[in-house]
Amino acid sequence: MSEGIAKRSITIRGHRTSISLEDGFWHELRAIAAERRMTLTALITAIDEQRRHANLSSALRLAVLEHLRTRTAATG
Repeated sequence: MSEGIAKRSITIRGHRTSISLEDGFWHELRAIAAERRMTLTALITAIDEQRRHANLSSALRLAVLEHLRTRTAATG
């Protein structure tokens, strides 16, 4: 089953940027933001500030993957 890629525009530190991610990643990012009691933009900004080499879309995918791995490890 393939998911469509959704492109969204957000403002990070005063700079407008577009991010293309599959729907499943957008869903998980919103869930992570809600879990952390922060806005989606605040979460994306935090991930952007921590990334080293990957483009932003890749960094967001990796952040979702890491979050899911951590959650899975915690629940055993």
